[in-house]
Amino acid sequence: MKIKTNKLLRDVKKYSSHLQTPFLVLSLDIVKKNYEALQRQLPSAKIYYAVKANPHKEVLSVLNEQGSNFDVATIYEFKDLIKLGVPGDRISFGNTIKKHEDIDFLYKKGVRLFVTDSISDLKKIARYAPKSKVFFRILVDGIGADWELSKKFGAHHDLVIELAKEARELDLIPYGLSFHVGSQQRDVEQWDNALSKCKSIFEILQKNKIHLKMINLGGGLPSQYLVPTPSLNHYCKKIKGYLKKHFGKNLPKIFIEPGRYMVGNSGIIATETILIAKKSESVAYKWLYIDAGIYQGLDECIEESLEYPIETEKKSLHKTEYVIAGPTCDSHDVLYEKRRYKLSSNIKEGSRIYFLSTGAYSYQVSSIGFNGFPPLKVYFLEDLKKKH
Repeated sequence: MKIKTNKLLRDVKKYSSHLQTPFLVLSLDIVKKNYEALQRQLPSAKIYYAVKANPHKEVLSVLNEQGSNFDVATIYEFKDLIKLGVPGDRISFGNTIKKHEDIDFLYKKGVRLFVTDSISDLKKIARYAPKSKVFFRILVDGIGADWELSKKFGAHHDLVIELAKEARELDLIPYGLSFHVGSQQRDVEQWDNALSKCKSIFEILQKNKIHLKMINLGGGLPSQYLVPTPSLNHYCKKIKGYLKKHFGKNLPKIFIEPGRYMVGNSGIIATETILIAKKSESVAYKWLYIDAGIYQGLDECIEESLEYPIETEKKSLHKTEYVIAGPTCDSHDVLYEKRRYKLSSNIKEGSRIYFLSTGAYSYQVSSIGFNGFPPLKVYFLEDLKKKH
């Protein structure tokens, strides 16, 4: 579902003009609509929201009210959920790297679904979460994604087979498979490749009398940034086709772990121009320094990995090329230099610059204390409207 970001921008400009920058405005209504859209497009899939994408309690609360399940990467994310009354049977421990005491804690709180990709981790689960369901993360190629995620996590085909056999011996329940095709995946065919591997593993394990029951499609569904991506309908239609292609009528239970998709387009970071300068009179472009950078919620600009849509306070037909940099004394705090943005020539010191689609992986990764800057402030559009 494509949300009209321009409307969100208009509302942010209207209702946040009195706030001191930098800050992030989130729309809970957009989060809710994203959840509902995914439910409609993939009705057979059980949604496990990836908490790491945006762990704000208000975001978690609205998804909890919608009936979402949750995927956690740490005990800290889990504790945030249980404070909201989310029961353990709606939570999966989706990190393959976990301490035994954390496994023990989640198990005692009712979690019975754990991912793994190694023998050592599997043995910890068997000891501290006996008889739990385990699913095995397979290593897949993340070509086509902005972040491949294909080195740190997952096991090769043959190791997954051995893990499933070992899980049975350890009196765990070999429950299913998972994969992650890469964050902001632009090539929907990567789900086809991953499901092909899943089908092969299912068949081999069946011959060994191990009957897996679930496939976790992981994350990868994109949000809308500067580089366009196909619609949610396009992705879901293709994925349903791939599932039918590989499993026919014997479709296993399907889980999906959206993160960026669920919250990415729900937020806008508002910043203020601190300084406009030239390094040389012989170049046409200018340096635009703003009061938020990679330490204030824009860390996905590192190495210019993600190209956010950027809007200015006032539009102009006349454009200037800008290198955009943050406010800190760190020379790495440059957002866009190789890819210079053409923005309004009317920008002045004190003008506001808006970074769209910043609802995911923003405020929660902002630095606390570097150069004395505080973490990024967060406001909700719904609250701002009530106070207006």
